[in-house]
Formats: sequence, C-alpha cells, structure tokens
Amino acid sequence: MATLYTQSDSNARKTYVLIAFFLVFVISVGWVFSEAMQSSAILYVAVIFSTLMSVGSYWYSDKMVLAMSNARLVEFEDNKELYRLVENLCITAGLPLPKIYIIDDSAPNAFATGRDPEHAVVAVTYGLLEKLDRSELEGVIAHELSHIGNRDILLSTVVVVLVGVVALLADYFRNFLFWGGGRNSDNDNKNSYVMIAAILLSILAPLFAMLIQLAISRKREFLADVDGALLTRYPEGLASALEKISADQEPLEVANRATAHLYIANPFKGKKVSKLLMTHPPVEERIALLRGMDV
Repeated sequence: MATLYTQSDSNARKTYVLIAFFLVFVISVGWVFSEAMQSSAILYVAVIFSTLMSVGSYWYSDKMVLAMSNARLVEFEDNKELYRLVENLCITAGLPLPKIYIIDDSAPNAFATGRDPEHAVVAVTYGLLEKLDRSELEGVIAHELSHIGNRDILLSTVVVVLVGVVALLADYFRNFLFWGGGRNSDNDNKNSYVMIAAILLSILAPLFAMLIQLAISRKREFLADVDGALLTRYPEGLASALEKISADQEPLEVANRATAHLYIANPFKGKKVSKLLMTHPPVEERIALLRGMDV
C-alpha cells in the first residue's frame, strides 16, 4: 500500500518530468519559429526579455500579493494561538518562522508566498480561523509550510517565465507574418513545411503552455497535501479542512485570477471549470488521497 513517503516521491518525480517536458517544448517552439524566420536571434531575445521581466515579480511578488489581498501582519500578541501553532510546525519541519498575515475575509482559505524559506509569508483568512478546529487549521498551515519547504514559489516563477517566453515568441512570429515576413523568400518545400508548422504553433503553443502550467500547479498541490500530512502525522486534519473549505459557498472577495492559484483551494465558488483549466486538483481527489494514506 502507498505511504506518505512513496506518494510524495512519486508526485515530485512527476512534477519534474513535467518541468523537463516544458523546457523541451519551449526550446522546440523557439527553434521552429527561428527556422521559419531564418533568424536564431529571436529565441535568445525572447528568453532574455522574459527573464528580466520575471525577476522583478520574483523579488516583489509577496508584497504585491499581500497588498492585493488586503492582508495585515500578525504579531505574537495579536493571536498567540495561531502564532504558536505556526511556530511549532516550523520547528518540526525545520523551517524558519514565516511572517504571518490575516486576510479580513469571512471565506475560509489560506496561501503561502515568498521567494525562499527565509523570506516566506503565510496568510490565512479570519474565516478560516473561525470555521476550522485546531487539527484542521494545523493541516492547512502544514500544507502551506510544505509549499515553502518545497520552494514552490521559485518553481512557479520558473514556469511563469517559460509561459511568458512562449507567448512572446508566438506574438513576435505573428507580427513577423503580418508585416510580410518571408513573403519574398525563395526557400524550398522543406522551409514551407516549417512555416506551416510555425503558424500552427503560434496559435496553439500559448494554449499548450498554459495547460502545462496548470498541470504543474495541480501536481504541486498534491505534493503539498502529502507533505503537509506527513508533517502533522494526521492526514484527516487536512482532509476535513478541505471538505469544510470546499463546502463553504462564500466566495473569497479579495481573490482574482492572478492570485487564485496561490490559495489552498479554489477561491471562486459556484463556477464550473473544465478539469484541464483548473488551478487546483479536484478536492475529492485530494481528500481521497489523504484518507487512503498510511502514516
């Protein structure tokens, strides 16, 4: 029977397979566009530009997300019970204590952000504190600390960079065609096939890149669930918390499309989305995984 250890290792391996596939995909798209345009410079320019644009968001993403979420910093005296709960889990996990924030929203939810464990943040809504018991809250915090320990913020930033590269390449190539690129070319049939492939990729590649990004995001949620349960040694706490959060029909007012993937559960309620386009795995699958584990 699968254990928390084997499930964690399996999800980690699958995630990095997806990352490797994504890298190959981006390089392949860039190569096809470069061949069609007869210029390898476009690939290098797009990679450098996307990377430079993403560096700023990597360093300041936590501040932007906290500001968008209307989160306020919690000191020890403000909420001793929450502070001690996070502190005890950090000691168990071997992580430095993150800054703790509360979001003034009655919908139960939580997220973690920060560029590394030394600059991490855990934010919870006051609705989460009111509606969950201690073991459930502990499960949620352990899940978020697992994101920090697994450096998921760094991983998601890398993926955002790659998605940005694909979007830039596709936009640049379409502009190249619009302004008459390649019309006077005397290339052979082989290059005509490359041009057709490039046109198709300029339309489909951004969609494929987004789907891969969402798949990686869902894998990281599974991994954080398993690691969080391993940290508390009580998977039922997180499973019960996910049940309560998903059953609560109050939407999270401060959430938006840019921050939705950060939360432990989908913050938008009452909207049916295709499984391919979901930022989170189906909560039923997450609960079944947790309750099927041996600790």
